Amino acid sequence: MNNIFRTTGVALVVILAVFSINTVLANESQNNTQHDEHSHEHEKPMKEATDEHDHAEGEEHKTESLVKEEEHEEGVSLSAEKIELAGIEVDAVFPKKYLNSVYAPGEVKANGYKSYLVSPRTDSVVINRHASLGDHVKSGQKLVTLFSETMAQTQADFLIASSDWKRAKKLGSNNISERTLVEAENIYKGVYGKLVAFGLTKQAIDKIAQQDSATFGQYVLIAERDGVVLQDDFMQGHRIEAGETIMLLADENDLWVEANVPPNKEINLALGSPALIDLNGIKYQANVIQEAHTIDPITRTRTVRLSVTNTGHKLHSGMFVKVYFQFQSNSEIIAVPEEALIRSSDGDWTVFIEDHPNEFKAVEVTRGRSFGEYREVFGLESGTKVVTRGAFFVASEIAKGGFDPHNH
Repeated sequence: MNNIFRTTGVALVVILAVFSINTVLANESQNNTQHDEHSHEHEKPMKEATDEHDHAEGEEHKTESLVKEEEHEEGVSLSAEKIELAGIEVDAVFPKKYLNSVYAPGEVKANGYKSYLVSPRTDSVVINRHASLGDHVKSGQKLVTLFSETMAQTQADFLIASSDWKRAKKLGSNNISERTLVEAENIYKGVYGKLVAFGLTKQAIDKIAQQDSATFGQYVLIAERDGVVLQDDFMQGHRIEAGETIMLLADENDLWVEANVPPNKEINLALGSPALIDLNGIKYQANVIQEAHTIDPITRTRTVRLSVTNTGHKLHSGMFVKVYFQFQSNSEIIAVPEEALIRSSDGDWTVFIEDHPNEFKAVEVTRGRSFGEYREVFGLESGTKVVTRGAFFVASEIAKGGFDPHNH
């Protein structure tokens, strides 16, 4: 009986222990479930916030990529080696005064104020020449020897008049009448003046008395000034009439250029106005010295005469040159070289600017007045770095990338 009670007590103890353990486990399971639900509720808004942040970052990155692509489409980036190889030059442009140029064709002429026409004063025949075309001669140098019958007679008359005048002076007024003395003097002076009028110098006249009779009638014309022989259209034995030009001497250090300006071109040219003479790329500075007020009946133009210093002696009479009259702008302007301007596909004018080192993009501009090799432009700010040389290469590089170099 005692054994039965003992066995029953142990069973009850075991049952109570199992029940207690199940109760504890059930409570812990409920607490864990509530904690998990609370954690999920807390993590959900955090995840949503993270997703939204990631989406925003993605949109921002996408926007930046689009901006970069747009910036790339506007221009091109070139390496330093390619820039040097292509000869690209970039200069900052600032407002300043420029010279405006007006073109007119011109012709080089001998300076009429420093030229000398060599011609006999009486009908003569050429005996010998002492200078030829293109020779540089000095003042007093022999040019040509001529013969004239009139000169021979005048030289003979001079010898007679000179002898009579010397004898009259030697006798004096005590031995001859005053009238005879004055008459001898005047005849001598008249013949002397005639020889001077024929072109003889004092030294040549003084040598007539020692001249051989076989050379009577011969005389020499000399250079009256330094210059170059620009004309000598004669031969030995050629008969030259009085006043006919046989040589032209000109000072080629200082020449004239006569520009033919259309009558409808309104330009105000004051004396001393600057101009640029262009001879096959060689430039000369010139100044306006005269302006005609009549129209040439043949060319239907008015002539503007300029004075130019013949540096290097490249200019010669008869050459055709380009004349650019220069006028300074009244105010400071921004201008770029003509070669810096590129026309876009729709006809607009553009230049390429360097907004970042070695990065170029096209900017539309409006053209203004021409100033020789420069052109006034509107649409650029002072200090903008512009491609002044090699703009065509930059445009071609952009075009090779498949982009419109003019941002259209």
